[in-house]
Amino acid sequence: MAATRLELNLMRLLSRCEALAAERRDPEEWRLEKYVAALEDMLRELKKQSSKPAPELLNEYSRKVDFLKGLLEAEKLPSSTEKALANQFLAPGRTPTTAKERTPATKTVHLQTKARCTGQMRSELLGTVCSLLLCRFVKPFLPLCSCRGLTSDEKQSAVELDAVLQHHQDMQEKLAEEMLSLARSLKNNTLAAQNVIKQDNQTLSHSLRMADQNFEKLKDESDRLEQHAKKSVNWLLWIMLIVVCFIFISMILFIRIFPKLK
Repeated sequence: MAATRLELNLMRLLSRCEALAAERRDPEEWRLEKYVAALEDMLRELKKQSSKPAPELLNEYSRKVDFLKGLLEAEKLPSSTEKALANQFLAPGRTPTTAKERTPATKTVHLQTKARCTGQMRSELLGTVCSLLLCRFVKPFLPLCSCRGLTSDEKQSAVELDAVLQHHQDMQEKLAEEMLSLARSLKNNTLAAQNVIKQDNQTLSHSLRMADQNFEKLKDESDRLEQHAKKSVNWLLWIMLIVVCFIFISMILFIRIFPKLK
């Protein structure tokens, strides 16, 4: 079925939005947000039409529009960590929007956004580490500076800086203790799981040995029962032969003793 005018407009606008999302935009850029809102309206109108596309194609359109909407919402988050976490839950499109695309544009945008968030997180982490290292090297010289002639504002600043450094050091020690506690807990859990697995393996080995012993016993009893069955059949056969012979001899004797009447 041929695409309607509304569907063609939706595809063109969707392709334009994907191109805008792939570019580096200014924080004050407003076009993409307006375009995505227009895409939502067009998608609702397309679902209401009688000659609407196939359900799979509509789901793909909805998937791409939701991806662009989630991308805009993730960019509004304050920290790069929250942006990266929100970006992990985004689901790009599975098929290209236009015939010129080899891979879906939303998937490319998703990869670019993940790389950008990772770079921002790395930069923030590097800046934090540098500031902590700088504070650690600066802190030993603060008492020396305070012993010299300083103004009240400089002394106040030195005290505040000392308090900030102490706070960071306390946080580092607390974080180290928590990591050590988590490592111990993980070690204990690993040892407990190892012991449980070891006990299960021993129980399984014992069960296998018992099953093998029972199988051997059952095999021996089956052989013995088969031998008894063969013996009973042989004895029965001999008894039947003896009975037949006895009857035959008895009949002959009966005929000899009692001759035929004339």
